[in-house]
Amino acid sequence: MNHDRFPLEAGITRLQEALNSGEWTSEKLVHYYMERIARYNETINAVLEINPDAEFIASALDAERAHQGPRGVLHGIPILLKDNIDTGDRMHTSAGSVALKDSIAASDAYVVKKLREAGCVLLGKVNMTEWANFMSDHMPSGYSSRGGQVQNPYGPGLFDVGGSSSGAGAAVAANFAAAAIGTETSGSILNPASQNNIVGIKPTIGLVSRSSIIPIAHSQDTAGPMARTVRDCAILLNALVGEDRQDPVTKLATYYAEKDYTDFLHIDGLKGKRIGVARSRFYDELPEDVLKKMDAAFQIMRDLGAEVIDPVEIPYADAEENIDVLIYEFKPALNAYLSKLAPHVPVHSLRDLVAYNGENAERALRYGQSLLEASEMTSGTLADSAYLQARRNDLRYARSGIDRVMTENNLDALAFYSSRGAGIAAKAGYPSICVPGGFTSAGEPVGLTFTARAFEEGKLIEMAYSFEQATSFRKAPIL
Repeated sequence: MNHDRFPLEAGITRLQEALNSGEWTSEKLVHYYMERIARYNETINAVLEINPDAEFIASALDAERAHQGPRGVLHGIPILLKDNIDTGDRMHTSAGSVALKDSIAASDAYVVKKLREAGCVLLGKVNMTEWANFMSDHMPSGYSSRGGQVQNPYGPGLFDVGGSSSGAGAAVAANFAAAAIGTETSGSILNPASQNNIVGIKPTIGLVSRSSIIPIAHSQDTAGPMARTVRDCAILLNALVGEDRQDPVTKLATYYAEKDYTDFLHIDGLKGKRIGVARSRFYDELPEDVLKKMDAAFQIMRDLGAEVIDPVEIPYADAEENIDVLIYEFKPALNAYLSKLAPHVPVHSLRDLVAYNGENAERALRYGQSLLEASEMTSGTLADSAYLQARRNDLRYARSGIDRVMTENNLDALAFYSSRGAGIAAKAGYPSICVPGGFTSAGEPVGLTFTARAFEEGKLIEMAYSFEQATSFRKAPIL
């Protein structure tokens, strides 16, 4: 493969065509991405480790293609994984924490099994905001004690890289792999997608398995695809969805998952759609440069045949900021995960983790651990009256707030800047997609997010694809 002629921004479909024609091999693709990581990761600091078996897996998939044909569109495609997703191989899973730097999972997470079955090459693990940004009130996006600070490829040291799937966002933007898998509890896919000029899908709770992913909160956690195009995200989403017997909520996927999310890649997908803009609270105090880009995006939607209802009012929107449910759900979820780790790992409970960090404060506590300590103070039983009331309120306010504004205005989606609005959608368990919306005058990426009701990922893909194809705002960073 001639690297000079390699299409830097090649999508999964184009890569698969080249693999099928023999123009490239999966092994050469792995070498190409490894070369880019070697050249630019010192600046971006997105990739934590390379899978030592990646080249051999790619070579085996090349042989399988030659003798049996490809498994599908993801056969031989190199993918990166966020460092909180278990892989039963020789890579570590640490959530960015030095306490887990030597932890190797006993088996694959369900989503990893699905990726392997589809023929993906797991190229490596990417850095992230430590403990998915549920460690401290003062943790900057993209920092972890294990991996250090991830930088935004569009302005290292200048622009926020977004969190907590910061390494995934930066790595995909920098073309370190074809795509990546991130996770979100509240904004952790949408925010780095916006900040790194890529596409990210936060699925409905129940569509994608949560098992064997280092958790924050069972009510909001999900994995999701991050890629340079809407098409690539749809392809990856196809591979991720499905019922996992270890995760009861995914029984819903049996009934509500679409057969093929690429069926929604319609260039006229915004025509006739009604999009609501919740100005109050969600657009307050945005920089003028960002507001101009968002207003321009709304005009583009109108030009594409959408009706933009601006403004609309989301009832109970102020409930978005409350994180009581996360404080209570984190302890039992993390204790369950840590209790299964190998004996050599120094922590097997949240209490152990808080103590370990205190004993290794110089390295482990650069920004403190206020959220870990607050969660450790809870009972860990989920029987606390404060938790039960908070969970009830989250569901009532978030779902009824979104449902009401969408029903009253006959909306297909709500439109937000970046991860503004991610909190209320996360509490409701509803899906969102972020698509590039341009750049500020300073060169910082701006992301447009569409949010809909449960299991309406197809509709979101339809609208995002139409916007993406009309604008082509995605640009590779100059490294």
